Amino acid sequence: TGTVVAGKALLIACERLRERILTRAVRLSGRGAQIDDLSPDGVETSHGCLDFATLLEGGPLAADGRHDGTPRSVSFNVHGFRVAVDTDTGRVKILQSVQAADAGTVMNPAQLRGQVEGGVGQALGAALSEEIVIEEGRVINPQLRNYHVPQIGDLPITEVLFADTYDKLGPFGAKSMSEAPFNPVAPALANAIANACGVRMYSTPMTPDRVWSELQARA
Repeated sequence: TGTVVAGKALLIACERLRERILTRAVRLSGRGAQIDDLSPDGVETSHGCLDFATLLEGGPLAADGRHDGTPRSVSFNVHGFRVAVDTDTGRVKILQSVQAADAGTVMNPAQLRGQVEGGVGQALGAALSEEIVIEEGRVINPQLRNYHVPQIGDLPITEVLFADTYDKLGPFGAKSMSEAPFNPVAPALANAIANACGVRMYSTPMTPDRVWSELQARA
């Protein structure tokens, strides 16, 4: 979301500033000069390069940009797991984890990969172990010893793939990713468990005791 909303606002501001720079360059270059484009040194014209120091002799140039985001830009994520289920204990072991993300133009691959991996880790906690138990409006398991947050050793390596797409609503074609990596994890894991041992889980977390109970009910 930060990349798309803040990035789009920055892009709008930069485009406005570019136009103001070129407008001043036209005024300073004189009649008959052809304005080409901005360069790292200034504005390229048919009379040579008009450097930024000269351009700013008439005072500073500034521009603002604003972007509120749009619900019309939608990202998509799919996840696949390969799992093994211990039918004696109900324990689920993840053997392979892959997520593909449609984020439009990926502005920062390393950062987005980290976002996806973090979302998967968060979702695995919700899918396998994390549960808040509420009775009569009170949380009755407030201790972390009863609320297992995954540690680094609990998480599988997740292979992250990026779809080659473009969204004209975002800066340079980017889409917002935010919490989207979280969404497909639990359903994909439930499907993998069902495929592995024939047990369909309908609630989370899919703890070993719950998987074991479903296995016993099916036996």
